[in-house]
Amino acid sequence: MEHEPTELRFDIPHSARIWNYWLGGKDNYPPDRAVGDAVAAQNPEILVIARQARQFLIRAVTYLAGEVGIDQFLDIGTGLPTMQNTHEVAQRHDPAARVVYVDNDPLVLAHARALLVNSTPEGVTRYIHADVREPEMILAAAGETLDLDRPVAVMLLGVLGHAAPDFDDMRSIIDRLMAGVPAGSYLALLDGADVSDKVRKSAAMSNYELRTLDEFRQCFENLEMVEPGLVSTPLWRPNPTDIGAPAPIDSYCAVGRKP
Repeated sequence: MEHEPTELRFDIPHSARIWNYWLGGKDNYPPDRAVGDAVAAQNPEILVIARQARQFLIRAVTYLAGEVGIDQFLDIGTGLPTMQNTHEVAQRHDPAARVVYVDNDPLVLAHARALLVNSTPEGVTRYIHADVREPEMILAAAGETLDLDRPVAVMLLGVLGHAAPDFDDMRSIIDRLMAGVPAGSYLALLDGADVSDKVRKSAAMSNYELRTLDEFRQCFENLEMVEPGLVSTPLWRPNPTDIGAPAPIDSYCAVGRKP
């Protein structure tokens, strides 16, 4: 059974609303903006990190739906609706794609209808109010919409640094989720990387646990990494540009296939 949402609190900053603020959204409140501004003052690159995370989502879903032919997505820790959400990108390539969103923020639940309005007639889009730390419950609920006997793309973008600060917990969550989907499924993972002093300081301000590059690689030990492997977010299959090349940032990502 899905969790009942907790009471909405607007006096306490929340990661989904801070992220929404960094992306230029309107679904945030003074405490969220205060923390967002403080983190950005410490590390101005956080605004680039937030926007590049969304661009990675778009490129990863485009690759999975458009090139690989994945038509089922489990997007965990989806956050508040912005532009080009997972179902919009997937259903642009396959109108019959099925997408299940998961989040435990009651404000995200309140906005779930806004997230789902652009689903295609052929496709299915569903929202589950649940916690990433309970993978089996998520898989059971998602199985009402997704066919878990066929490949699924599991997406964990910027969520485990908050939800699973202990690395062993992060590995356990990923392993349990991927154990519940069949061969041919994919994991798309993005998180802040422990590669510089400035990002360490800003992560501490927002209670976000960074991962070392070795820890990132351990998350893909049982998977086949898709080229170009583990890279800084802007460098994962960047779109062609007329001017220069994308610059690396303190955020890393990878996509892996379950053999």
